[in-house]
Amino acid sequence: MANGKTYGITFPFRDSFDGKYLDLTDYDNEEIRSNLIHLLLTRKGTRYFLPDFGTRLYEYIFEPLDGPTFNQIEAEIRDSVETYIPNLLIKSISVYAAIDDLTTTVTTAGTLDTNTYNLPGRNEYEYTAKVKIDYTITNGVFNSSDFLIINI
Repeated sequence: MANGKTYGITFPFRDSFDGKYLDLTDYDNEEIRSNLIHLLLTRKGTRYFLPDFGTRLYEYIFEPLDGPTFNQIEAEIRDSVETYIPNLLIKSISVYAAIDDLTTTVTTAGTLDTNTYNLPGRNEYEYTAKVKIDYTITNGVFNSSDFLIINI
């Protein structure tokens, strides 16, 4: 724990091991990662009093894996992040078919590692798109870089 200071609830939600109900983020970069995942995996229109919060990534699940769809996914992510997480600078967004990436396999439940998340539902490898987001967190003087992979 960073000097006893916490920033918020981790996303996806996990049980706490130190007596709290849910696991809390100890560092600001963990909180921004949780906020980014929360923003991307929330459907637009599902938050009361904030109907524009989230993305429409779920609408692209059955779309063809082609250039126009990938461009729409990238634009959707950039617009949402620009609106709701202004201190996050997106360096690049790569959207591609998972069948083109032979280095990792897609599982149907859980995550591949700490940087990879799956949309709920059954992911078939040949029908899955991967979205890799490289970003930089700008907090005044110090900047940190990280990436996130979401399987759609």
